[in-house]
Amino acid sequence: MDPSRIRNFCIIAHIDHGKSTLADRFLEITGTVRAGDMKAQFLDQMDLERERGITIKGKAVTMSHTAPDGITYQFNLIDTPGHVDFSYEVSRALAACEGALLVVDASQGIEAQTIANTLLAMEYDLELIPVLNKVDLPQAEPERVSAEIQQAFGFRADEILHVSAKEGTGAREILDAVVARVPAPKGDVAGPSRSLVFDSEFNSYKGIIAHVRVKDGSISKHDRIKVMSSGRVAEIVEVGVFSPGPTPTDILETGQVGYVATGFKEVRECTVGDTLTAERSPAAEPLPGYVPVKPMVFAGLYPSDGEEYGNLRNALEKLQLNDASLSMEPESSSALGFGFRCGFLGLMHLEIVQERLEREYGLDLIVTAPSVAYQVVLTNGETVLVDSPAKLPGPNEVSEIQEPLLDLTIVAPNRHVGALMELMHSRRSEFKRMEYIQGAGTRRDGSDGPGDESRVVMEYTIPLVELLADFYNQLKSKTQGYASLDYTFAGYRAAPLVKVDILVNHYPVEALSMILHRDSAVFQGRKIVEKLRGTIPRQMFEVPIQASIGSRVIARETVRAMRKDVLAKCYGGDITRKRKLLEKQKEGKKRMKMVGQVEIPQEAFLTILEVGGDS
Repeated sequence: MDPSRIRNFCIIAHIDHGKSTLADRFLEITGTVRAGDMKAQFLDQMDLERERGITIKGKAVTMSHTAPDGITYQFNLIDTPGHVDFSYEVSRALAACEGALLVVDASQGIEAQTIANTLLAMEYDLELIPVLNKVDLPQAEPERVSAEIQQAFGFRADEILHVSAKEGTGAREILDAVVARVPAPKGDVAGPSRSLVFDSEFNSYKGIIAHVRVKDGSISKHDRIKVMSSGRVAEIVEVGVFSPGPTPTDILETGQVGYVATGFKEVRECTVGDTLTAERSPAAEPLPGYVPVKPMVFAGLYPSDGEEYGNLRNALEKLQLNDASLSMEPESSSALGFGFRCGFLGLMHLEIVQERLEREYGLDLIVTAPSVAYQVVLTNGETVLVDSPAKLPGPNEVSEIQEPLLDLTIVAPNRHVGALMELMHSRRSEFKRMEYIQGAGTRRDGSDGPGDESRVVMEYTIPLVELLADFYNQLKSKTQGYASLDYTFAGYRAAPLVKVDILVNHYPVEALSMILHRDSAVFQGRKIVEKLRGTIPRQMFEVPIQASIGSRVIARETVRAMRKDVLAKCYGGDITRKRKLLEKQKEGKKRMKMVGQVEIPQEAFLTILEVGGDS
């Protein structure tokens, strides 16, 4: 196909602003999906996506659209996630496109992810088409939100398209605008084949299926492909496009988006960011790939049944192929056995991976409390990365501990500024700047002028660990659900941090230990042992739960023993007989305490997540 007849674009927006619903209208208008097969959020095929009402994985689909001038164009659309934890999916989609639809809810206005995604698209030098969605809602304020978009991003009023994705009004005009405004893909049609892998999945019959954007040349189903990073060569099993399901074709040409079934069985043989070329006439230089993403949050995943360890490893490897931001390495714990230390982009990412492992692979998991990765400067000058409190060197070897920081952006109505400042102050954050976005509208008294409800953009630097302790719930609670946030990694900074060990029955449980700020360690340690006392089940012997910094115990609670009344059948009689029975019970409990195992339930690990929620 002539590249001038191809348009590659994606839809970016804050969560729940109508990206997937707009994609549904495009599928209907272009006839890509038959009316009888159509369902809401058609591209969200995963059960988790449909239940939660969010997009987790970016989806590519190829459509045909006839423009007003009668020329038929091929559209390659990628619907992207809106949640901040899946922003890596968005960056991969942007690299495969020339344009993007920036969708903004006409009732909600600009949110934190709207700003983040727009800046990301500008970095990739994409042509942006602003779309004001949900204009049919009674609470919609298109004039005010349109003014916000113009002020924040510099668009002209006539560039902003007003649509209702739910009703379909204005959707055809968007497709016409894509033809007019989004540039055609550029590339060397006759040159050596080069295709960028922007996503991949595993199929039992076809091996690794790479989702590709053809940058130069073409890929034919009769070719042998070469992975430029590893040099591995394979016979192509199948090539095709998504319309919307996998549809085999003979060839993918310059500018097209589609898939290549490689036949590779090993996850590491073809990864996201690789360049595929033809073996017969290979390209000299690979395409610039993606910057490897750094996990922000770490947690241990252990099978409840130790025999499931191999199944957990296979499941994680398959998920890793479909989710390049997931990292894993084996680890063991005296309390939990063998498992994996996994890295995630955030708490939502951790939650989704856990649910996918349990649903799609039938695993019963124990997940340890999330932690972050610290940079530890040793006394010999060496710097090591510690992603688990169990790996922290002894106090004599540590010169300083540096914690990861985030640049945090919060967008909320201006009436919540006081509550937000109070929350951020309690989380060891540093204020950077604040800006009001004043949209045009009508005052409550009916006169013309700036609307009463202006919104505020607040920027802070905050330690990443402060986001783990119930921060998101607190943010929503203090702003009545109106605040939205986005964050980016901002580097490391030294802080007075200490390791707090949790001892159950005098044995340290490494999976429960944490690295905390020295000022709050005693307070947090007390809260943890209090919560654990109500979580750990009672035994036949007394179970002490302690929090300690080094050899100093800073908090203790005791789970009382279950008691059997051994004197129940003694009606009167000699006191020595009763004493003998009590002594015998005491000896038995002492023996049980020495050899008894205290099982740690999953709820115990979840209690650490709640610590900090009352601040």
